[in-house]
Amino acid sequence: MTRYIFVTGGVVSSLGKGITAASIGRLLKAHGFSVNIVKCDPYINVDAGTMAPFQHGEVFVTDDGAETDLDLGYYERFLGLDTTRVNIVTAGQIYQSVIAREREGGYLGQTVQVIPHITDEIKSRFLKAGEGYDIAIIEIGGTVGDIESLPFLEAARQMRPDRTRSEVLYLHVTLVPYLSASDELKTKPTQHSVNKLREIGIDPDIIVCRAEKPLARDIKNKIALFTSVPREAVVEAPDAPSIYDVPDLLKKQGLDEQIMMLLRLRSAKWDFDEWTGFVQRMRKAASAQPVRIAIAGKYTKLKDSYKSLVEAIQHGCIANGVKADLDYVDVEAPDFKARLAQADGLIVPGGFGDRGIEGKIEAVRYARENGLPFLGICLGMQCATIEFARNVLGLKKAHSAEFDSKTPHPVVDLMEAQKGVKDKGGTMRLGAYPCEIKKGTLAHRVYGSSSVSERHRHRYEFNTRYAAQYAGKGMTISGLNKKLNLPEIVEIKAHPWFVGVQFHPEFRSRPLMPHPLFFSFVAAAVSNRGAGAIAAKA
Repeated sequence: MTRYIFVTGGVVSSLGKGITAASIGRLLKAHGFSVNIVKCDPYINVDAGTMAPFQHGEVFVTDDGAETDLDLGYYERFLGLDTTRVNIVTAGQIYQSVIAREREGGYLGQTVQVIPHITDEIKSRFLKAGEGYDIAIIEIGGTVGDIESLPFLEAARQMRPDRTRSEVLYLHVTLVPYLSASDELKTKPTQHSVNKLREIGIDPDIIVCRAEKPLARDIKNKIALFTSVPREAVVEAPDAPSIYDVPDLLKKQGLDEQIMMLLRLRSAKWDFDEWTGFVQRMRKAASAQPVRIAIAGKYTKLKDSYKSLVEAIQHGCIANGVKADLDYVDVEAPDFKARLAQADGLIVPGGFGDRGIEGKIEAVRYARENGLPFLGICLGMQCATIEFARNVLGLKKAHSAEFDSKTPHPVVDLMEAQKGVKDKGGTMRLGAYPCEIKKGTLAHRVYGSSSVSERHRHRYEFNTRYAAQYAGKGMTISGLNKKLNLPEIVEIKAHPWFVGVQFHPEFRSRPLMPHPLFFSFVAAAVSNRGAGAIAAKA
């Protein structure tokens, strides 16, 4: 019998519902329960694929090619699972499915309505996510009171009447703001948020309170009184030193025991040692000498645009016992090369559009010419091949066909399968694909394997017509999808550490299992530590 935990949010958005849900999943997994977790996004977009990072943060890609909300990245990193399309539900998907069924005559002449047809479709997704699991955690995006999320909240409400009380639990994450003028924590927003939830028909079983300061006993008692939950069911979630501290913070307040009691679950196991060990290593690394990693991107003003990348770098740094000092370099700024001179390593991440491309290419050139450890991801790899063509092969007008359709040397070109594609949503090369790695290369030493699988999100590829020219000058294809003859990894031998990958390795990095590429890149940056700054002064 699957139990369902619904996580809702109130007062303001971006309170950390995703981290809270993932932390709960981590705690319950430590008790030996099998846990699946789902994000419900109330936007009308079918998926996050057509949204700019400034709108919604990074687009996280699953093995089966779903373009999703960044919260699925938290789910994977905290629970160690590989999510799929089942783990993301959007309003766009729901309405698309219901309308398609109506067009087929699937409702037998009924008037199609939000209740029951939309809510039934949503519930069917909840049930599918719970199949084969002890517990399914359902995070409902947005804030209580938003018109967009009402069908999801109604579907969540309908889950309890059909089941026993111990099969469904409602957990509400809310804000208890601090007013510095009066030096007070105010509970009124939480009261209003819970009242709004009750109007929908949901009585929360547990309240998780986000606050800048610890909640005094009288504050918790007041929240419990006005929200009709037991005092012990009011859990505080103050700002933590790291998101990875949150599971332990919630554990110390007995949140996992509260959940198991309400869901009538018994645990004969508690295995949290791996997570505790990681947190201890993280704290030790935080006091170590930092390694400075420059991220030369175009979405540097919104850090959520590179959420998985940043976490993967952190995983690599912690595994190497060093502190990450991240420098978000705007390649359109006039001083960006001076910033690179202070870095121990450079990452050029993925992206779309031609803004900042020339700056990225110049950043790659700096790394290549100055022996700065370099990792190019997706567009970053493509920039590396363009730079090499222009400045090593002598093809001065080389470019990507994405940015210059008339270039005489399209060293990066549209994939054959993408030609003729008109719809933008869900049509890129998406999801996990195999990659065969050439023995004797840096990539082979890094992975320790001749075959890997990595996640992709792109339309353009390195043009293999130029492969021989590149190889003749020292840039080789060390990773290849043999079935499609698509280059996946390029590297330069005569360089301390220079790798470009067409895929997104950051999506596979985990706190307990850092991605090999990031571990090796950070190790190279540590070996190079201070060299750039010394050279710049000289």
